[in-house]
Amino acid sequence: MSAAATDARARRAGRLRGLYAITPQRDDTASLARDVAAAIRGGAAAVQYRAKSLPAALMREQAAALAAVCRESGALFIVNDDAALAGDVGADGVHVGRDDAGIASARALAGAGLLVGASCYDDLARAKELCERGADYVAFGSLFASAVKPQAVRASLDLVRDASRLPVPVVGIGGIDAGNAASVIAAGAAAVAVITAVFDAPDVEAAARRIAEACASAAPSTNRTRP
Repeated sequence: MSAAATDARARRAGRLRGLYAITPQRDDTASLARDVAAAIRGGAAAVQYRAKSLPAALMREQAAALAAVCRESGALFIVNDDAALAGDVGADGVHVGRDDAGIASARALAGAGLLVGASCYDDLARAKELCERGADYVAFGSLFASAVKPQAVRASLDLVRDASRLPVPVVGIGGIDAGNAASVIAAGAAAVAVITAVFDAPDVEAAARRIAEACASAAPSTNRTRP
């Protein structure tokens, strides 16, 4: 892998701080793009496009639209599961789960300079192995009861503390809102991934700002960013 690609990944990983907003599945591209823009105005440093059962053409349309919104706003844009789509729309990275492509395969499809993040659930050993394989960040959760995945395995803040010693950023996910986001950051996470508490709120921008501010208040001084 070239030094330029490695540097590009390091720069992108360094921007993964605070609120990492994950989109709900929605047919309406225009309203989704408006809400993503609002979340970024509220302080989201990264956005993940997540759609599990939409037609491929609509997913491409939405991913391209959100990539443009993030590019214009300076937020990271990550695509869930689909490395080829991430590469095609000029995303900053792809996020993979246990049943998706491996790290090397995802990077080959998405591009050498793009981030590959990985879900690690409640498994620190998995996270260590994926770091060795080249993962650029790892995510743990569900940390709290999740409306999106009520049956998800539960991870603890102690696990986040242990994982914070890994050489890549740690992301907490699952049931996170303005009331508990600071505890996740204080435990050592670089970012919190949030769907419901942002996109189900009546005011998306205000909801994002509350979470981003909670993250900033708990972050080490060297990692603080302005919401």
